[in-house]
Amino acid sequence: MTLTMVVLVVVVVFAGALMRATFGFGEAVISMPLLALLPISLNTSISLIGLAGLTVAGMTITSGWRHIDRQALIWLSVATLLGIPVGLALVKFAPAGIVTKTLGIFLIIYSLYSLVRGLIAQAALPAWFNNNGWIFPFGFVAGALGSAYNVTGIPVVVYGTLRRWNQSRFHSTLQAHFLVAGIFVVIGQALGGLWTANLFMLYGLSLPAIIIATLLGLFLHRRIPADKFKQYVFFIIMALGILLLVNPA
Repeated sequence: MTLTMVVLVVVVVFAGALMRATFGFGEAVISMPLLALLPISLNTSISLIGLAGLTVAGMTITSGWRHIDRQALIWLSVATLLGIPVGLALVKFAPAGIVTKTLGIFLIIYSLYSLVRGLIAQAALPAWFNNNGWIFPFGFVAGALGSAYNVTGIPVVVYGTLRRWNQSRFHSTLQAHFLVAGIFVVIGQALGGLWTANLFMLYGLSLPAIIIATLLGLFLHRRIPADKFKQYVFFIIMALGILLLVNPA
């Protein structure tokens, strides 16, 4: 692997970690499509972002543990654990082109949702959604998407938005779930044979960038209005999703 390629990987991991630390989620939807455009294996990309996400979660969880919804965290974590094997089977047996195209479609759907979720949050919550049992399918899908694409947080973001979690509860519970789910996902990826020879070299070289990005992101999180910036980020995510559909790696 050339020095230029290593630098590009580190830059991509830095961008994803910065997104995650600043806004609380979204590192995989930044990093995964960009890594998919580089000549490295899909398994290496998935495992690298899994380790990077776990590292960021471990560094950010201490800032808001008092606001964690512990009951929701427990049930989400159980459902996530059950969904992990499904995602591993998908990424292990599905052709890489199908995986990247699926990721592209999901990125477009996610960006569209993110751009209109303010309107969704203002709409009346359907009566049927008041049943706490809905936490299980959202957690299950989080596990499947997490082990396959490292986008564990997106179903939880949707669930928290629909359940009207306030900002502190939303951010803190999300980070706690990322940490617990990240441990499950990384173990699952290792046992599922997704770890490659280049993984730990790239992770070790990326670790200083991950630490710097996390500290910078926490600094920015406290000082910038995130909503306007997020709109631009989601348009970029949509463009990346379209790019994967047109020319998947």
